[in-house]
Amino acid sequence: MTGAGASSPDTHAPGAALAHALAAHLDASLIETHISWVLLAGDRAYKLKKPLRLPFVDYSTPQTRRYFCQEELRLNRRLAPTLYLDVVAITGSVHAPAIGGAGRAIDWAVRMRRFPEGALFSERLRDRRLGEAEVDACAALLARFHREAPVARPDSGFAGAPQRAALAAAALAGAVAVVSVEEVALLSRWLRAQAQRLAPHWAERLRTGHVRECHGDLHLANLIVVDGEVNAFDGVEFDPALRWIDVIDDIAFPVMDLRARGRGDLAFRLLNAWLDATGEHSGLPGLRHALVYRALVRAQVECLRGREASARRYVEAALDWVRHGPPWLAVMHGLPGSGKSFVSQAMLQAQGAIRLRSDVERKRLFGLPASADSRASGQDIYGQEATRRTYDTLFALARTALEAGFPVVLDAAFLRRHEREAAASLARRLHVPWRIVHCEAPDGLLRTRLRERRGDASEAGEDTLDALRGVQEPLSEDEWLRTEVASQALATRAALHIAS
Repeated sequence: MTGAGASSPDTHAPGAALAHALAAHLDASLIETHISWVLLAGDRAYKLKKPLRLPFVDYSTPQTRRYFCQEELRLNRRLAPTLYLDVVAITGSVHAPAIGGAGRAIDWAVRMRRFPEGALFSERLRDRRLGEAEVDACAALLARFHREAPVARPDSGFAGAPQRAALAAAALAGAVAVVSVEEVALLSRWLRAQAQRLAPHWAERLRTGHVRECHGDLHLANLIVVDGEVNAFDGVEFDPALRWIDVIDDIAFPVMDLRARGRGDLAFRLLNAWLDATGEHSGLPGLRHALVYRALVRAQVECLRGREASARRYVEAALDWVRHGPPWLAVMHGLPGSGKSFVSQAMLQAQGAIRLRSDVERKRLFGLPASADSRASGQDIYGQEATRRTYDTLFALARTALEAGFPVVLDAAFLRRHEREAAASLARRLHVPWRIVHCEAPDGLLRTRLRERRGDASEAGEDTLDALRGVQEPLSEDEWLRTEVASQALATRAALHIAS
């Protein structure tokens, strides 16, 4: 998230001497970044801030360094409470320092629990050890975090169009060494046009409470698995404007990074799980800009580190998000237990789509989490009126996603002809191709699946199956011409090509 810059030698040199002397005192290995030193000693890590002043950060005095150490502790305990321990004083002298002890503090450090090699998402992905379970846990962690994060005041000025345009332009400028002249022109035009188009959207997002105190730097090297739990660490403490952002901008970082590293399937698994948990679909119009910006940020950082091949990978990721293909609409169709959610999950991961689940959105309409038992709430959420409202919600959310340029999978039964016609009408109005994806299974298998279903948003049982059999309206001849019959094997081969 940050850029490098020169600091004055008279402030930086004593800081470097202190860091090296402290490393010797602790028998620690020393890692240097452009704004910090990290000492690894036994089962502890100590992070010191460099005594520098740059356009984006001011660590020039012991007082400011202490303040930002305390901010780092406060902010990062939200997502990594077991990693961040405390802020400790460094006493003694520059050439004979100690952690704590008697005497005046000459500097400050954040004391952390040291984590093992190979724990980072970036390392696990490299080693082919990052799986769907970790991605799902990450989505759940970030959804809870974003729901609970403090909300920016509408008059705060955070995350506005001028600020976003400046940040994106700076990121592109920082990556210019690995971007062709033609690509710079393309990206510059696109970013300017997006900033103008999205200005009212961003203002509305701030006004309605979607700009919050987020992490701000959620690339894969800042996500970690420790003791079987997913954490996020090293959030932005030095510049409030970089963490008081739209929640959609925060989730965009790991989504972008996963896809840039060749795992688009995990990227869209993460995004959809997060959307299911948060209901933040209204942020989708700004998602593509956020993805492009985050890719350029990483390209800038990699350029600063002299990693041109890696920087170029992120530039190409940004260009891919700009040069995206046309959206399309897929409508799932089938009885409960026929495999609609399984197939739609495979589709969204294979083809980079936004999935909208009737079971999830129905419960959201009634203020219930996806895992809730609606019967315990005393509400009738499956009546005719509730079902009508659910489908209306699905179509409204689908329109938002399609207009933002994302393919959409509507995961609902669509057993009645008027429901399918409403989906077709939406596709025609938006001029997007659409298909029906039919799922079926023998009656015995349907009933077995429904009896054994656990931990899913759907509450359909065998009684529901019997009731829906009586009201379903078969696909017409014209509808069959637009229908693909899905199987689990077909879905796992990612062979569904809805836009064809």
